Amino acid sequence: MDIQRNADLQPFNTFHVAARAMRLARFTSATELRELLNSDELKDLPRLVVGGGSNMLFTRDWPGVVLLNAIEGIDVVEETVDHVIVRSGSGVWWHEFVAHCVGEGWGGIENMSLIPGKVGAAPMQNIGAYGVEIKDVFDHLEALRISDGEVIRFTGAECKFGYRESFFKREGKDKYIILNVAFKLAKHPELHTHYGSIQHELEKRGIEKPTIQDVSDAVIHIRRSKLPDPNVLGNAGSFFKNPVVTAELAARIKAAYPELVSFPAGEGQVKLAAGWLIEQAGWKGFREGSVGVHKDQALVLVNYGGSTGEAIYELSTRVLESVKEKFGVELEREVNII
Repeated sequence: MDIQRNADLQPFNTFHVAARAMRLARFTSATELRELLNSDELKDLPRLVVGGGSNMLFTRDWPGVVLLNAIEGIDVVEETVDHVIVRSGSGVWWHEFVAHCVGEGWGGIENMSLIPGKVGAAPMQNIGAYGVEIKDVFDHLEALRISDGEVIRFTGAECKFGYRESFFKREGKDKYIILNVAFKLAKHPELHTHYGSIQHELEKRGIEKPTIQDVSDAVIHIRRSKLPDPNVLGNAGSFFKNPVVTAELAARIKAAYPELVSFPAGEGQVKLAAGWLIEQAGWKGFREGSVGVHKDQALVLVNYGGSTGEAIYELSTRVLESVKEKFGVELEREVNII
């Protein structure tokens, strides 16, 4: 086992903020993970599992062990005439997995192209983009139970998926470590092109009968055109969730702001575009020292270089308070605060 002491965490978070961990170790299998969890040096320390570090903000040093997920591998576990169940190690980069499936002609996750992070975080967050979420294509996952090292299989129902939520962010938090995830993908997929600007981008390209590769390419172009590359500018993608409010509150806001961006969210509820709310509150393009709100996408907070996690968190608090004051809407952070 290779265990680092007083380890630098800056390379392992996409905000690129400075932080250190008392211990840091990498695991590539369930066996290695068990050995680390049971080692005398680590077994009594607080644990933090990190994949791509793309959905977290370090506001302090970590007073325990950071476990880096490096479980690789993609394989087919079941196949029929119409579908394939494909399993990925939780340490595979998510976009690598999407590109592999699109290349094989397996549809269902092409709308989620270029989302940062690793496969293991996908069910934890129930990630989604352009009208598609993990829960729509999820088959099962396997996770190691920390208390006894047993590998437990979870169905979709057992994962209790919600909007950017799951069992693993609530009751199961700090009790399980995801090892692999399996998805049921379609060999003859039904495309979802009418959410956001996908259809417009396809039309610009003169594509009338798109393939899943065309949809993936369009999504990649759209994301790159409006979202900063974390390798260039420190960020964690969307920092805030789109809030779900009562239809009554949405109607009141729309009466004052007819251009309000909103979507139906079930009986009596409406989902509002958090980016629109933040932009209307005057934050888009805001910069103060080394922190700011991205000039093209108000959902994204950025580190221009040298910022601390505390400064980014403080900016997020100011944004939350501003939106609450202007619209009466409470935003929620999507990024995990450490």
